Amino acid sequence: MGIGLRCRMQNALLPGLPIDLIKAAYAKAPGNEIDSGKFVNPASSAALVANTFGFFLTRSDELPPDPFASSWRSSVQSIELEATIRFPWSGGRHPCLDVLITTDDCLVGIESKRYEPFRSRKSKELLSKAYDRHVWGDNMIGFERVRDRINEGQQFRHLDAGQLVKHAFGLRSEAERHRTASKRAPILVYLYAQPMAWPDGMAVSTNAHDAHLAEILQFAKLVEGCEVDFRSYSYREVLHAWRTSGSPAVVAHVDALRARFDV
Repeated sequence: MGIGLRCRMQNALLPGLPIDLIKAAYAKAPGNEIDSGKFVNPASSAALVANTFGFFLTRSDELPPDPFASSWRSSVQSIELEATIRFPWSGGRHPCLDVLITTDDCLVGIESKRYEPFRSRKSKELLSKAYDRHVWGDNMIGFERVRDRINEGQQFRHLDAGQLVKHAFGLRSEAERHRTASKRAPILVYLYAQPMAWPDGMAVSTNAHDAHLAEILQFAKLVEGCEVDFRSYSYREVLHAWRTSGSPAVVAHVDALRARFDV
């Protein structure tokens, strides 16, 4: 990483965050967010999630339970940015979660979105035949149906349903892989921003926001009751809950996030 890009990345992070840990997480990730300069882009989704959860990398015990209280009943063991989880096969590409939270009884994968739902999609991506393998257990039918709908051309416009299906399959596989040592329930969280405008000042239309929310609800209904529990939260909801947590450090962190990002 060049000196100029290094300084720009540091400027993209809020003061007081564990910069070296955050840089290391993105340096090893497959998305090439740092060297490509995507991390420091004004519309960067990675910058939002890194600033939000990077705060807790060295203080996981301070992560407020709300709004995730119904997701786990035990203390947080670890928080990891850009966590790769594996399918039940060796070759090919494997899912990379924006955040992976591990507790005594849950494995929580977070997929974060900022401006992505409001960008035009150039092409419709079908899911590989590899995902048709019968390796997902007996209680992933909802996600398998979404997979099949995508490959039949019934795709979502604002929600990257294919990516969520892959993440769900990966979380189920990861939980199953470690089931003999610890039984952790796999949970997939879709965390989304609600920006009012693009970085250039152009407004994000209310219709686009409404359509995005409608697709989230549609997806949630399709996968309801599956082994991987799907949940969705807006950044607005999460930051509001965190700000009422009673922790002065967390409150200050939330205020800094709100001042920096339009969520």
